[in-house]
Parts: sequence; C-alpha cells; structure tokens
Amino acid sequence: MSPPVAPPGWSRWLVPPAALSVHLAIGQAYAWSVFKPPLESALGLSGTQSALPFQLGIVMLGLSAAFGGTLVERNGPRWAMTVALVCFSSGFLIASLGAATEQYWLIVLGYGFVGGTGLGIGYISPVSTLIKWFPDRPGMATGIAIMGFGGGALIASPWSARMLESYGSDSTGIALAFLVHGLTYAVFMSLGVLLVRVPRGERPAAAGPSAVDGVQVTARSAMRTPQFWCLWVVLCTNVTAGIGILEKAAPMITDFFADSSTPVSVSAAAGFVALLSAANMAGRIGWSSTSDLIGRKNIYRVYLGVGALMYALIAWFGDSSKPLFIVCALVILSFYGGGFATIPAYLKDLFGAHQVGAIHGRLLTAWSTAGVLGPLIVNWIADRQEDAGKHGASLYGLSFLIMIGLLLVGLVANEFVRPVHTRHHIPAPREAADAEREQSESA
Repeated sequence: MSPPVAPPGWSRWLVPPAALSVHLAIGQAYAWSVFKPPLESALGLSGTQSALPFQLGIVMLGLSAAFGGTLVERNGPRWAMTVALVCFSSGFLIASLGAATEQYWLIVLGYGFVGGTGLGIGYISPVSTLIKWFPDRPGMATGIAIMGFGGGALIASPWSARMLESYGSDSTGIALAFLVHGLTYAVFMSLGVLLVRVPRGERPAAAGPSAVDGVQVTARSAMRTPQFWCLWVVLCTNVTAGIGILEKAAPMITDFFADSSTPVSVSAAAGFVALLSAANMAGRIGWSSTSDLIGRKNIYRVYLGVGALMYALIAWFGDSSKPLFIVCALVILSFYGGGFATIPAYLKDLFGAHQVGAIHGRLLTAWSTAGVLGPLIVNWIADRQEDAGKHGASLYGLSFLIMIGLLLVGLVANEFVRPVHTRHHIPAPREAADAEREQSESA
C-alpha cells in the first residue's frame, strides 16, 4: 500500500482530522477502568488481574511502536492506520468471545496482545506525517492528533457505562459491549485511512521551513546518545505517575470517599473517568502548544515538578476534600497527556525530522515499562493493604509516595538533556560532497 500523496492545493489542515479519527478510537484504552469492576465480579478476578489486559495492551503499544516505527516510516501512514484498524477492532472481537465464554485468557489475548499491537501502530501512524506538514509548529500539530488519544475515553467511558447498564454487567453484557466497540471503531477508523495524505516532496505547501532543515540523526544513532535515554526516563516516570491514577480511576475515587457522608456512585465514578479524559485531552493540545513558546525542557519541568506537588496534596489531604482530589487528579492527567504530545516535538528538536517516527516508536518502550509499573504499583499495594485490613484512602498512600519519587527522578533526568553532539548528525548533502571532494583532492 503506497503512501497517498497530496494533490496540488491540498490543505494540510485535513491531516489532523485523519489522525484524530484513529486516535479517538484507540484512546478507548483509557476507559478500561470502567470494565474493571464488572470483570472482577463476573469472572472472580482481583484488581491486579483485571488490570492485566490493560497492562499488556500498553506493553504491546510500546513494543509494536518500537519494532514497527521503521515500517511506518517506510510504508506511510495509510498502511499503518489500516494495520491499526484491523488489530484494534479484532482485539475487541476476541475479547468479546472471551467474555461470552468466560475465558479470561481470551480477553487478555484479544484486548491486550492483539488490540495492544493496534494501539502502538495506530499511535505512531500520523506523527511523522504531521511533523512534515507542520514543521513550523510541531508541538501544536502533534498535540492536535495525540489529543484524540487522550480524549478517547471522554467518549468511551460514558458510552461503555451506558452499554453495561443496558446489556448488564455479567459476562454476556460485557461480551456485547466489547462486540459493539470492535465494530463501531472499525468504521470510525476507516475515515482516517481514507483521508490521510503525505506532502508532495519535502516542503508541503504553506508549511513554512522544510521539514528536513537543520540537525538530522538516524534512529540507530539516536539510541546511542544520552539524550535519548534521558528522555526515556523522563517519559517513563511521567507516564507511570499518570497511568497509576488513570487505570484505577473509577474504583480509586470510590475508595477515597467510601466512608464519607457523600460516597461516590458508580455513575459518578464513570463521570470522573470522563473528566480525567477531558483533562488528558486538553493537556495534549494546551501544554504541547505552550511548549512551542517556552521550550520543551521548561514544559517538562512543569510536568514533573508540579506533578509531584499535586501527588503530595492528594496523598496528604485528598480524602478530606473531593474538589481538592479531583482538581489535583485533573492537573496530573493534563501533565500526563501533555507529556505524550510534547515528546515528538522534543525529539524533533534534538534529532531532526528525518526519522522522528522511528525514534518516537523506540522511545515508546518507556510507555510499555510505565504501563506495567503504574498499575502494578497502585494495584499490588492496594491489594496488600486490603489484605492487611486497611480500606479507603489508606490503600493508596504508599503508592502515591512512590509516584512522587519517580517524578523527581524524571525531573533530574530532564536537566541532563543537552543538544546532540555533531558526531551523531547525518552530514548535509553539500557538506558530504565537499568532504568527498577534499578527500579526492588530497589523494
């Protein structure tokens, strides 16, 4: 499948909607917490077990993005979006079969492994193309698209909750909900497949400076630089902190205020997940656009430093005030989303646009690691605390302190990011020709 080239006069503003149609669909992953309580009840699972499909999905996201990044660069966004559509929708259909037959392993295989592969390929599918269309505003461009991934749960969370109310929260109802998800998302993602285009040549019309001007580093060389690994730590710690709340959002807010005079209902908890999704989505476009003005390093100082402060407020005062808990969680999730949307532009600044999609894919292995760490820390500690007879907010105190420590580690790693040494740069064509001529003359 050859990449579709934009005809003369094609507006670059048609590319972000194509990216959004894919990212809004795969962003359903952030609504997984809505399915956790029904699955635990219907299949007799623990909190740690019910998190496994989501965790595996995030692991496969990072792995498929890392191994598929070069293929995406080579084959283009339409190929990548098609692969994402097939894998993501098929994952729901397999999970539906698993729920209907009460075979938990099929849910893990479908949603986690197959669907997670679609997550990774779909996530990176438009990034390189958007940066080439918008080299003058890379933070804004990637923020628009990746905003959809954060906003997917804003649609999926209430939609999933409504289906579970209508179909029932037993295994049959869960299976029907998975089936509807798979079929609907297949249709929705096909819009992006049909609409996406790549620019003609290296300089798209009205897009400002060429996407290939300046520093250029290959994906293989980028992985040999300390900058890549510092950003890996930055992304991993920021994602771990955000995903720790997001994956367990619905049961977490219920636990925090279970003993208060106004406990949180199931529908209100689903609404809280939707609010987190809105913050996640707003942060992706708002903070990433801000990074075009104040710089990538400065915006990550905000994500990590202020994020640690928000976690501290929740840990010490969160159970005494619902507004405080909700506001702090919303700020953390806005930083979480902003971190994802800003990282492609950070990579472009450091390594250039030559293979930014492949470099981005490799960096997303940090997301795979965080996808295991975040839910594991929060769920495992909560399960152990519950076994010890604790309840409510005390289930999460230790895990929140760990998150604060991780964010501070990321803050330090961000300070070590410096411009990439020239030995890693690809020589410009003129420089390479001059060097070759000098060598021949000296010979």
